[in-house]
Amino acid sequence: MKSNLSLRLLGLLLAFFVCCLGTSESLQSFASIPNELRLFTGQQARINLAMPVQGRIVVNHPEVLHLNGLASKSLNVSLNNPLRITSQQAGKTLLTLKIFGGIPLKTVSVNVIPDLKVIPGGQTIGVKVKSAGILVVGHHLVKTSDTSKISPGEEAGIQLGDLITHLNGVATNDVNKMAQTVEQAGLSKKPLKITLKRGNREVRTKITPAYDVDDKAWRLGLYIRDSAAGVGTLTFYAPNEGVYGALGHVITDMNTQTPIIVGSGQIVQSNVTSISKSQDGEPGEKRAHFLRESKVLGSIERNTHFGIFGKMNENPDHSLYNTPIPVAFSEEVKEGPAEILTVVNGQQVERFKVEIVHVSRQDAPATKGIVLRITDPNLIEKTGGIVQGMSGSPIVQNGKLVGAVTHVFVNDPKSGYGCFIEWMLQDAGIMLKQKSTPDNLKAS
Repeated sequence: MKSNLSLRLLGLLLAFFVCCLGTSESLQSFASIPNELRLFTGQQARINLAMPVQGRIVVNHPEVLHLNGLASKSLNVSLNNPLRITSQQAGKTLLTLKIFGGIPLKTVSVNVIPDLKVIPGGQTIGVKVKSAGILVVGHHLVKTSDTSKISPGEEAGIQLGDLITHLNGVATNDVNKMAQTVEQAGLSKKPLKITLKRGNREVRTKITPAYDVDDKAWRLGLYIRDSAAGVGTLTFYAPNEGVYGALGHVITDMNTQTPIIVGSGQIVQSNVTSISKSQDGEPGEKRAHFLRESKVLGSIERNTHFGIFGKMNENPDHSLYNTPIPVAFSEEVKEGPAEILTVVNGQQVERFKVEIVHVSRQDAPATKGIVLRITDPNLIEKTGGIVQGMSGSPIVQNGKLVGAVTHVFVNDPKSGYGCFIEWMLQDAGIMLKQKSTPDNLKAS
Protein backbone atom coordinates (compact mmCIF):
# COMPACT_ATOMS: atom_id res chain seq x y z
CA MET A 1 0.00 0.00 0.00
CA LYS A 2 2.81 2.35 0.94
CA SER A 3 4.63 1.40 -2.27
CA ASN A 4 1.58 2.28 -4.39
CA LEU A 5 1.27 5.63 -2.62
CA SER A 6 4.94 6.38 -3.36
CA LEU A 7 4.45 5.56 -7.03
CA ARG A 8 1.41 7.85 -7.21
CA LEU A 9 3.32 10.68 -5.56
CA LEU A 10 6.21 10.18 -7.97
CA GLY A 11 3.78 10.20 -10.90
CA LEU A 12 2.13 13.41 -9.67
CA LEU A 13 5.56 14.97 -9.17
CA LEU A 14 6.60 14.07 -12.72
CA ALA A 15 3.31 15.35 -14.14
CA PHE A 16 3.71 18.61 -12.21
CA PHE A 17 7.29 18.93 -13.47
CA VAL A 18 6.28 18.41 -17.11
CA CYS A 19 3.34 20.82 -16.83
CA CYS A 20 5.53 23.51 -15.31
CA LEU A 21 8.06 23.20 -18.09
CA GLY A 22 5.56 22.55 -20.87
CA THR A 23 5.26 26.19 -21.82
CA SER A 24 8.85 27.09 -21.01
CA GLU A 25 11.55 27.94 -23.48
CA SER A 26 13.74 25.19 -22.03
CA LEU A 27 11.29 22.42 -22.87
CA GLN A 28 10.79 23.80 -26.37
CA SER A 29 14.56 23.81 -26.78
CA PHE A 30 14.75 20.28 -25.43
CA ALA A 31 12.07 19.10 -27.85
CA SER A 32 14.15 20.32 -30.77
CA ILE A 33 17.16 18.15 -29.95
CA PRO A 34 17.65 15.82 -32.93
CA ASN A 35 17.85 12.09 -32.94
CA GLU A 36 21.19 12.34 -34.75
CA LEU A 37 24.19 14.66 -34.51
CA ARG A 38 27.24 14.69 -36.76
CA LEU A 39 30.65 16.19 -36.19
CA PHE A 40 34.07 16.17 -37.77
CA THR A 41 36.86 14.79 -35.60
CA GLY A 42 38.14 17.52 -33.29
CA GLN A 43 34.95 19.55 -33.63
CA GLN A 44 32.90 20.73 -30.68
CA ALA A 45 29.15 21.13 -30.22
CA ARG A 46 27.09 22.68 -27.42
CA ILE A 47 23.61 21.75 -26.32
CA ASN A 48 21.84 24.50 -24.39
CA LEU A 49 18.84 23.24 -22.39
CA ALA A 50 18.46 25.76 -19.54
CA MET A 51 16.50 23.19 -17.50
CA PRO A 52 16.62 23.71 -13.71
CA VAL A 53 17.36 20.06 -12.89
CA GLN A 54 20.28 17.74 -12.38
CA GLY A 55 20.82 14.98 -14.90
CA ARG A 56 23.20 12.28 -15.99
CA ILE A 57 24.69 11.89 -19.46
CA VAL A 58 25.68 8.40 -20.57
CA VAL A 59 27.83 7.74 -23.65
CA ASN A 60 28.51 4.16 -24.66
CA HIS A 61 31.74 4.89 -26.57
CA PRO A 62 33.68 7.59 -24.69
CA GLU A 63 36.65 7.12 -27.02
CA VAL A 64 34.54 8.68 -29.80
CA LEU A 65 33.63 11.83 -27.89
CA HIS A 66 34.23 13.58 -24.56
CA LEU A 67 31.64 15.29 -22.39
CA ASN A 68 32.58 18.64 -20.85
CA GLY A 69 36.22 17.81 -21.53
CA LEU A 70 36.13 14.43 -19.77
CA ALA A 71 36.53 10.93 -21.22
CA SER A 72 33.78 9.37 -19.15
CA LYS A 73 31.02 6.87 -19.82
CA SER A 74 28.74 8.64 -17.39
CA LEU A 75 28.70 12.22 -16.16
CA ASN A 76 26.44 14.04 -13.69
CA VAL A 77 25.61 17.51 -14.98
CA SER A 78 23.41 20.49 -14.28
CA LEU A 79 21.05 20.93 -17.20
CA ASN A 80 21.08 24.66 -16.52
CA ASN A 81 24.56 24.75 -18.04
CA PRO A 82 25.51 24.05 -21.66
CA LEU A 83 26.71 20.54 -22.40
CA ARG A 84 29.99 20.56 -24.33
CA ILE A 85 30.63 17.66 -26.69
CA THR A 86 34.10 17.23 -28.22
CA SER A 87 34.62 14.59 -30.91
CA GLN A 88 37.80 12.56 -30.54
CA GLN A 89 37.88 9.98 -33.32
CA ALA A 90 35.74 8.74 -36.18
CA GLY A 91 32.94 6.44 -35.14
CA LYS A 92 29.39 6.28 -33.87
CA THR A 93 28.07 6.39 -30.33
CA LEU A 94 24.86 6.92 -28.41
CA LEU A 95 24.45 9.79 -25.99
CA THR A 96 21.62 9.33 -23.47
CA LEU A 97 20.23 12.00 -21.14
CA LYS A 98 18.74 10.71 -17.91
CA ILE A 99 16.97 12.57 -15.09
CA PHE A 100 15.71 11.75 -11.57
CA GLY A 101 18.44 9.19 -11.00
CA GLY A 102 17.99 7.12 -14.14
CA ILE A 103 14.85 7.90 -16.17
CA PRO A 104 15.93 8.03 -19.88
CA LEU A 105 14.71 11.30 -21.39
CA LYS A 106 16.50 11.51 -24.75
CA THR A 107 18.94 9.44 -26.81
CA VAL A 108 21.01 11.03 -29.57
CA SER A 109 23.02 9.06 -32.12
CA VAL A 110 26.33 10.86 -32.68
CA ASN A 111 28.23 10.24 -35.90
CA VAL A 112 31.83 11.48 -35.98
CA ILE A 113 33.44 11.46 -39.41
CA PRO A 114 37.11 12.04 -40.29
CA ASP A 115 38.16 15.67 -40.42
CA LEU A 116 37.96 17.16 -43.90
CA LYS A 117 39.67 20.30 -45.12
CA VAL A 118 40.04 21.68 -48.64
CA ILE A 119 41.65 24.66 -50.36
CA PRO A 120 39.09 27.19 -51.65
CA GLY A 121 39.50 28.07 -55.33
CA GLY A 122 38.12 31.13 -57.08
CA GLN A 123 40.26 30.82 -60.21
CA THR A 124 38.55 31.22 -63.59
CA ILE A 125 38.94 27.97 -65.50
CA GLY A 126 38.42 26.89 -69.07
CA VAL A 127 36.20 23.82 -69.39
CA LYS A 128 36.57 21.41 -72.32
CA VAL A 129 34.23 18.40 -72.32
CA LYS A 130 33.96 15.47 -74.69
CA SER A 131 30.62 13.68 -74.34
CA ALA A 132 30.31 9.92 -73.85
CA GLY A 133 28.68 9.63 -77.26
CA ILE A 134 27.25 11.94 -79.91
CA LEU A 135 24.46 14.26 -78.83
CA VAL A 136 21.51 14.93 -81.12
CA VAL A 137 20.70 18.65 -80.96
CA GLY A 138 18.30 19.04 -83.90
CA HIS A 139 16.73 17.69 -87.10
CA HIS A 140 17.10 18.96 -90.65
CA LEU A 141 15.73 17.99 -94.06
CA VAL A 142 17.95 16.36 -96.67
CA LYS A 143 17.22 17.35 -100.29
CA THR A 144 17.15 14.03 -102.15
CA SER A 145 15.70 15.48 -105.36
CA ASP A 146 14.21 18.68 -106.72
CA THR A 147 10.83 17.66 -105.29
CA SER A 148 11.72 15.60 -102.21
CA LYS A 149 13.17 16.38 -98.79
CA ILE A 150 13.35 13.94 -95.90
CA SER A 151 14.95 13.63 -92.43
CA PRO A 152 16.05 9.99 -91.97
CA GLY A 153 16.83 10.61 -88.31
CA GLU A 154 13.41 12.02 -87.53
CA GLU A 155 11.72 9.17 -89.44
CA ALA A 156 13.75 6.69 -87.35
CA GLY A 157 12.30 8.20 -84.17
CA ILE A 158 15.53 9.82 -82.97
CA GLN A 159 14.76 12.72 -80.62
CA LEU A 160 16.53 15.88 -79.49
CA GLY A 161 18.69 15.12 -76.45
CA ASP A 162 19.30 11.49 -77.49
CA LEU A 163 22.91 10.37 -77.04
CA ILE A 164 24.15 8.08 -79.82
CA THR A 165 26.59 5.63 -78.24
CA HIS A 166 27.05 2.91 -80.88
CA LEU A 167 26.93 2.63 -84.67
CA ASN A 168 26.64 -0.93 -85.97
CA GLY A 169 27.70 -2.14 -82.54
CA VAL A 170 30.86 0.00 -82.40
CA ALA A 171 31.18 2.67 -79.69
CA THR A 172 31.34 6.20 -81.06
CA ASN A 173 31.97 9.69 -79.67
CA ASP A 174 33.59 11.43 -82.65
CA VAL A 175 31.52 13.42 -85.16
CA ASN A 176 34.17 13.10 -87.89
CA LYS A 177 34.37 9.34 -87.60
CA MET A 178 30.58 9.16 -87.62
CA ALA A 179 30.53 10.99 -90.97
CA GLN A 180 32.79 8.30 -92.45
CA THR A 181 30.53 5.52 -91.14
CA VAL A 182 27.43 7.25 -92.55
CA GLU A 183 29.07 7.54 -95.98
CA GLN A 184 30.01 3.86 -95.99
CA ALA A 185 26.44 2.87 -95.06
CA GLY A 186 25.02 5.12 -97.79
CA LEU A 187 27.29 3.75 -100.52
CA SER A 188 26.52 0.17 -99.49
CA LYS A 189 22.80 0.99 -99.26
CA LYS A 190 22.62 -0.66 -95.83
CA PRO A 191 20.83 0.86 -92.84
CA LEU A 192 22.84 1.85 -89.78
CA LYS A 193 22.09 0.07 -86.52
CA ILE A 194 22.06 2.79 -83.86
CA THR A 195 22.15 2.43 -80.07
CA LEU A 196 21.34 5.53 -78.07
CA LYS A 197 20.61 6.67 -74.53
CA ARG A 198 17.34 8.47 -73.89
CA GLY A 199 17.34 9.52 -70.25
CA ASN A 200 17.94 6.31 -68.31
CA ARG A 201 16.76 4.08 -71.16
CA GLU A 202 18.72 2.41 -73.95
CA VAL A 203 17.01 2.58 -77.33
CA ARG A 204 17.89 0.73 -80.53
CA THR A 205 16.80 1.76 -84.01
CA LYS A 206 17.86 1.65 -87.65
CA ILE A 207 18.42 4.57 -89.98
CA THR A 208 19.10 4.65 -93.73
CA PRO A 209 21.29 7.59 -94.83
CA ALA A 210 19.93 9.86 -97.57
CA TYR A 211 22.04 11.41 -100.33
CA ASP A 212 21.95 15.23 -100.36
CA VAL A 213 21.95 16.30 -104.02
CA ASP A 214 23.09 19.83 -103.12
CA ASP A 215 25.93 18.93 -100.75
CA LYS A 216 26.88 15.75 -102.64
CA ALA A 217 27.11 13.85 -99.35
CA TRP A 218 25.25 11.22 -97.35
CA ARG A 219 23.23 12.66 -94.46
CA LEU A 220 21.17 11.46 -91.50
CA GLY A 221 19.11 14.62 -91.20
CA LEU A 222 20.49 15.26 -87.70
CA TYR A 223 22.37 18.11 -86.11
CA ILE A 224 24.90 16.52 -83.77
CA ARG A 225 27.62 17.56 -81.33
CA ASP A 226 30.35 15.65 -79.50
CA SER A 227 31.95 18.34 -77.31
CA ALA A 228 31.38 21.57 -75.41
CA ALA A 229 33.56 24.36 -74.04
CA GLY A 230 33.15 27.34 -71.73
CA VAL A 231 34.44 29.10 -68.65
CA GLY A 232 33.56 28.80 -64.97
CA THR A 233 35.11 29.03 -61.53
CA LEU A 234 37.04 26.50 -59.48
CA THR A 235 35.35 25.90 -56.11
CA PHE A 236 37.84 23.76 -54.19
CA TYR A 237 40.89 21.53 -54.39
CA ALA A 238 41.23 18.65 -51.92
CA PRO A 239 45.00 17.94 -51.73
CA ASN A 240 44.76 14.79 -49.62
CA GLU A 241 42.37 13.17 -52.07
CA GLY A 242 43.77 14.76 -55.24
CA VAL A 243 40.36 15.89 -56.51
CA TYR A 244 38.59 19.18 -57.26
CA GLY A 245 35.07 20.55 -57.68
CA ALA A 246 33.91 23.45 -59.83
CA LEU A 247 30.87 25.33 -61.24
CA GLY A 248 28.28 24.32 -58.61
CA HIS A 249 25.77 23.32 -61.29
CA VAL A 250 25.44 20.85 -64.14
CA ILE A 251 26.77 21.54 -67.64
CA THR A 252 23.93 21.26 -70.16
CA ASP A 253 23.87 21.37 -73.93
CA MET A 254 22.96 24.88 -75.04
CA ASN A 255 20.39 23.65 -77.60
CA THR A 256 18.64 20.79 -75.82
CA GLN A 257 19.27 21.82 -72.20
CA THR A 258 20.05 18.19 -71.40
CA PRO A 259 22.98 17.36 -69.07
CA ILE A 260 26.14 16.37 -70.92
CA ILE A 261 27.28 12.86 -70.09
CA VAL A 262 31.06 13.16 -69.79
CA GLY A 263 33.28 10.83 -71.73
CA SER A 264 36.44 12.81 -71.06
CA GLY A 265 37.46 16.38 -70.46
CA GLN A 266 39.90 18.87 -69.01
CA ILE A 267 39.94 22.10 -67.07
CA VAL A 268 42.65 24.56 -68.07
CA GLN A 269 43.98 27.96 -67.13
CA SER A 270 41.86 30.85 -68.34
CA ASN A 271 42.30 34.61 -68.40
CA VAL A 272 39.45 37.10 -67.85
CA THR A 273 39.74 39.85 -70.47
CA SER A 274 36.63 41.90 -69.69
CA ILE A 275 33.25 41.89 -67.95
CA SER A 276 29.85 42.49 -69.46
CA LYS A 277 28.04 44.00 -66.46
CA SER A 278 24.75 42.60 -65.21
CA GLN A 279 21.65 44.76 -65.40
CA ASP A 280 18.09 44.15 -64.26
CA GLY A 281 16.64 41.57 -66.63
CA GLU A 282 19.95 40.96 -68.38
CA PRO A 283 22.69 38.93 -66.65
CA GLY A 284 26.24 39.87 -67.57
CA GLU A 285 29.14 37.55 -68.23
CA LYS A 286 32.87 37.13 -67.87
CA ARG A 287 34.70 37.32 -71.16
CA ALA A 288 37.69 35.02 -70.97
CA HIS A 289 39.96 33.00 -73.20
CA PHE A 290 42.01 29.89 -72.74
CA LEU A 291 45.67 30.78 -72.51
CA ARG A 292 47.82 29.69 -75.41
CA GLU A 293 49.28 26.32 -74.50
CA SER A 294 47.15 26.52 -71.36
CA LYS A 295 48.31 24.38 -68.48
CA VAL A 296 45.94 21.49 -67.85
CA LEU A 297 44.76 21.79 -64.24
CA GLY A 298 42.74 18.60 -63.99
CA SER A 299 40.57 15.99 -65.67
CA ILE A 300 36.78 16.01 -65.87
CA GLU A 301 35.27 12.71 -64.77
CA ARG A 302 31.75 13.62 -63.65
CA ASN A 303 29.12 16.22 -64.52
CA THR A 304 26.40 16.34 -61.84
CA HIS A 305 23.70 18.69 -60.57
CA PHE A 306 26.39 20.25 -58.34
CA GLY A 307 29.15 20.79 -60.88
CA ILE A 308 32.09 19.05 -62.50
CA PHE A 309 34.57 16.87 -60.63
CA GLY A 310 37.80 15.06 -61.40
CA LYS A 311 41.46 14.59 -60.58
CA MET A 312 43.87 17.43 -59.79
CA ASN A 313 47.51 17.04 -58.75
CA GLU A 314 48.35 20.42 -57.24
CA ASN A 315 46.90 23.68 -55.99
CA PRO A 316 46.52 25.96 -59.04
CA ASP A 317 48.35 29.29 -59.31
CA HIS A 318 46.83 32.51 -57.94
CA SER A 319 45.15 30.79 -54.99
CA LEU A 320 44.47 32.98 -51.95
CA TYR A 321 45.02 29.93 -49.71
CA ASN A 322 48.14 27.82 -49.48
CA THR A 323 46.75 25.46 -46.86
CA PRO A 324 43.35 23.78 -46.50
CA ILE A 325 40.56 25.25 -44.38
CA PRO A 326 37.60 23.51 -42.65
CA VAL A 327 34.35 22.87 -44.47
CA ALA A 328 30.89 23.33 -42.98
CA PHE A 329 27.94 20.99 -42.79
CA SER A 330 24.82 22.55 -44.30
CA GLU A 331 23.30 23.20 -40.87
CA GLU A 332 26.30 25.33 -39.88
CA VAL A 333 25.60 27.92 -42.59
CA LYS A 334 23.94 31.00 -41.09
CA GLU A 335 22.30 34.15 -42.36
CA GLY A 336 24.79 36.98 -42.14
CA PRO A 337 28.09 38.23 -43.57
CA ALA A 338 30.28 36.04 -45.78
CA GLU A 339 32.65 36.45 -48.70
CA ILE A 340 33.09 34.98 -52.15
CA LEU A 341 36.34 34.37 -54.03
CA THR A 342 36.40 35.07 -57.77
CA VAL A 343 38.32 36.69 -60.64
CA VAL A 344 37.17 39.86 -62.39
CA ASN A 345 40.40 40.71 -64.22
CA GLY A 346 43.20 38.55 -65.55
CA GLN A 347 43.87 35.57 -63.31
CA GLN A 348 44.05 37.13 -59.85
CA VAL A 349 41.56 35.78 -57.31
CA GLU A 350 40.00 38.46 -55.05
CA ARG A 351 37.75 38.48 -51.96
CA PHE A 352 34.39 40.23 -52.10
CA LYS A 353 31.81 40.78 -49.35
CA VAL A 354 28.36 39.22 -49.57
CA GLU A 355 25.40 38.73 -47.25
CA ILE A 356 23.73 35.35 -46.87
CA VAL A 357 20.07 36.36 -46.64
CA HIS A 358 18.39 32.95 -46.54
CA VAL A 359 19.42 29.38 -45.77
CA SER A 360 17.21 26.42 -46.71
CA ARG A 361 17.32 23.43 -44.38
CA GLN A 362 18.04 20.45 -46.62
CA ASP A 363 18.26 16.87 -45.35
CA ALA A 364 19.19 15.58 -48.80
CA PRO A 365 21.09 17.03 -51.77
CA ALA A 366 19.16 19.81 -53.49
CA THR A 367 20.15 22.91 -55.40
CA LYS A 368 19.50 26.51 -54.34
CA GLY A 369 20.19 26.00 -50.65
CA ILE A 370 21.63 29.48 -50.11
CA VAL A 371 20.34 32.90 -51.17
CA LEU A 372 23.07 35.55 -51.14
CA ARG A 373 23.36 39.21 -52.00
CA ILE A 374 26.47 41.04 -53.20
CA THR A 375 27.30 43.88 -50.81
CA ASP A 376 30.84 44.70 -51.90
CA PRO A 377 30.80 48.07 -53.73
CA ASN A 378 33.94 47.18 -55.69
CA LEU A 379 32.37 44.02 -57.14
CA ILE A 380 29.11 45.83 -57.90
CA GLU A 381 31.05 48.55 -59.69
CA LYS A 382 33.00 46.01 -61.77
CA THR A 383 30.28 43.48 -62.56
CA GLY A 384 26.89 44.87 -61.55
CA GLY A 385 26.46 41.82 -59.33
CA ILE A 386 26.63 38.13 -60.23
CA VAL A 387 27.59 37.38 -63.84
CA GLN A 388 27.82 34.23 -65.94
CA GLY A 389 31.19 32.58 -65.45
CA MET A 390 31.07 33.32 -61.72
CA SER A 391 29.34 30.00 -61.04
CA GLY A 392 31.44 27.94 -58.68
CA SER A 393 32.90 30.91 -56.81
CA PRO A 394 33.57 29.67 -53.25
CA ILE A 395 31.49 31.09 -50.38
CA VAL A 396 33.46 31.39 -47.13
CA GLN A 397 31.85 32.15 -43.77
CA ASN A 398 33.52 32.25 -40.35
CA GLY A 399 36.71 30.72 -41.73
CA LYS A 400 34.92 27.73 -43.31
CA LEU A 401 34.08 26.88 -46.89
CA VAL A 402 30.27 26.69 -46.86
CA GLY A 403 29.14 26.69 -50.49
CA ALA A 404 29.45 27.91 -54.06
CA VAL A 405 27.67 30.54 -56.16
CA THR A 406 25.42 28.86 -58.75
CA HIS A 407 22.80 31.20 -60.26
CA VAL A 408 21.95 34.88 -60.60
CA PHE A 409 18.49 36.38 -60.13
CA VAL A 410 17.75 37.72 -63.61
CA ASN A 411 15.67 40.65 -62.32
CA ASP A 412 18.01 41.38 -59.41
CA PRO A 413 21.59 40.56 -60.46
CA LYS A 414 23.03 41.62 -57.10
CA SER A 415 21.35 38.50 -55.67
CA GLY A 416 21.56 34.85 -56.51
CA TYR A 417 21.63 31.25 -55.33
CA GLY A 418 24.36 29.08 -53.94
CA CYS A 419 24.62 25.39 -53.15
CA PHE A 420 26.00 23.88 -49.94
CA ILE A 421 29.59 22.69 -50.21
CA GLU A 422 28.48 19.47 -48.54
CA TRP A 423 26.65 18.31 -51.67
CA MET A 424 29.64 19.10 -53.87
CA LEU A 425 31.95 17.14 -51.56
CA GLN A 426 29.60 14.17 -51.77
CA ASP A 427 29.64 14.25 -55.57
CA ALA A 428 33.42 14.57 -55.49
CA GLY A 429 33.49 11.29 -53.58
CA ILE A 430 35.26 12.61 -50.50
CA MET A 431 32.32 12.87 -48.10
CA LEU A 432 29.80 10.16 -47.39
CA LYS A 433 26.13 11.08 -47.28
CA GLN A 434 25.22 12.33 -43.81
CA LYS A 435 22.08 13.57 -42.11
CA SER A 436 21.86 17.16 -40.97
CA THR A 437 20.96 18.58 -37.57
CA PRO A 438 18.86 21.57 -36.45
CA ASP A 439 19.84 24.99 -35.22
CA ASN A 440 20.00 24.52 -31.47
CA LEU A 441 23.16 22.39 -31.81
CA LYS A 442 25.92 24.96 -32.07
CA ALA A 443 29.04 23.64 -33.77
CA SER A 444 32.34 25.43 -33.35
